[in-house]
Amino acid sequence: MKPLAACVVMAMALSAVAGCKKKEDTQPPVATATFSSSRAKAPLGSPLDLTYRFVVAANAPAFDKEYRVLVHFLDSDDQLMWTDDHFPPTSTKDWKPGQRIEYVRTMFVPQYPYMGQATIRIGLYDPETGARLPLGGENDGQRAYKAGSLELLPASDNVFVQFKDGWHNAEVAAENAQVEWQWTKKTATLALRNPRRDATFFLHFDGRPDLVPGQVVTVRIGDTVLDTYNLTTTEEIIRRIPVTAAQFGEAENVDVTIEVNQAFVPAQTPAAKSSDPRELGIRVFHAFIEPK
Repeated sequence: MKPLAACVVMAMALSAVAGCKKKEDTQPPVATATFSSSRAKAPLGSPLDLTYRFVVAANAPAFDKEYRVLVHFLDSDDQLMWTDDHFPPTSTKDWKPGQRIEYVRTMFVPQYPYMGQATIRIGLYDPETGARLPLGGENDGQRAYKAGSLELLPASDNVFVQFKDGWHNAEVAAENAQVEWQWTKKTATLALRNPRRDATFFLHFDGRPDLVPGQVVTVRIGDTVLDTYNLTTTEEIIRRIPVTAAQFGEAENVDVTIEVNQAFVPAQTPAAKSSDPRELGIRVFHAFIEPK
């Protein structure tokens, strides 16, 4: 599953916008796209597994470029809230007539000020020119095709996670204000209300094993180790960590500790080519508790 922290963007950062005037599409579709979610209703901030499927038309010409998948999440007034634009894991240059392409991406629902039904539209576009390909399905006139829907619910108070100790200030990606993270120090603590039942702890992060080989991330409650992960890639990772009611204990509030065996200071790491004097562990995009 592909995590996607850097892919969700707001309407002001919309990629590949086509003209506003609708017109009938006379070109034959090169593929048909469908979409499904791991659940039909999702609280704001919660993780979702999104399945994307493309069936290439039997008479489709060869794809001569790396086309990008357009995914728009629209409110009940058809206004764009955010997107999940991405390159498919199998390059469109390798798609063949009649082939079925299916893959799953994990998305954390943005904290957008809207609750209710959301419509998902999908397309394929050239990232260099913005030109979109014709697909099968309900066309909005701009080659964005209705592929599914999702009901957005309020965020639940009992899954609220507080970044407590051992964290640097939040940072925002310059190219996308919806992408936010906080670096840990060598040890960092999250505080949450005890759900008093089994749950899954989602930790979405990346690290710099290229600068600090052998980084190991450990997650624990008290002395109980919940998860240990050896960092071998700089790509974003989502760990789904099962936690039992017994491991949460009896206290009203619970501290979850994240430890990195090797932190680093960019200013003291020549390969980092940075003057940043902070002690850094891992970069956390999302931390979420989902009671069962």
